[in-house]
Amino acid sequence: MTYTLFGTRGSGSAMVEAALQIAQQEFRVVDAASWQEGPGLEELKRVNPLAQIPTLVLPDGAVLTESAAILIHLGLEIPAAHLLPADAAARAQAIRGLVYIAANCYAAIGIVDFPQRWCAGADDDDQQRIIKGSKQRLHELWDMFADTYAPQLLLDGNRLTALGLMAAIVSRWSGSRPHLAVSRPAFSALLARLDGHTQLSPVIRKHWPAA
Repeated sequence: MTYTLFGTRGSGSAMVEAALQIAQQEFRVVDAASWQEGPGLEELKRVNPLAQIPTLVLPDGAVLTESAAILIHLGLEIPAAHLLPADAAARAQAIRGLVYIAANCYAAIGIVDFPQRWCAGADDDDQQRIIKGSKQRLHELWDMFADTYAPQLLLDGNRLTALGLMAAIVSRWSGSRPHLAVSRPAFSALLARLDGHTQLSPVIRKHWPAA
């Protein structure tokens, strides 16, 4: 009963890797990304033609994509891992937060990283304006997240949640951490606490050795 996780260092696969470890599940990692040619990419395309990472192949062979969906599935499938709250109302808000990051923050990062996909024929100046505006919007979205969801990133004082994992990883991109250090210092300190958590810090060191 082994999972297969497709991803690469410094990517969103880090949050799924941490979740699988917290849930004490056996898994193998295939180093793959759409920007890395090689056998891993070819294997990824066979299970996910979009070549998205993370992609998780479940023990029964089913393919699961989308970071939020993967974390929600693991939280529901392995309740003993406490990735999602046991209380129904709290669990609903945690799922809301996961989808918030996926639909808002992750989406904005995609525009920052690949502006040419969103504006056909844009020249360099156009693309730089798109990047600047998308980063500004992304940082506003993180401010709103901090104001709404901060108490849900840890359970019972120090237990990592799926929402905490996703926030800790996705906030590392596009200048969000430096922005939050100024705009929401208490939330920034909480993210740093998550980075140093015994269940997450080994994954952080593996994916971001210089962190």
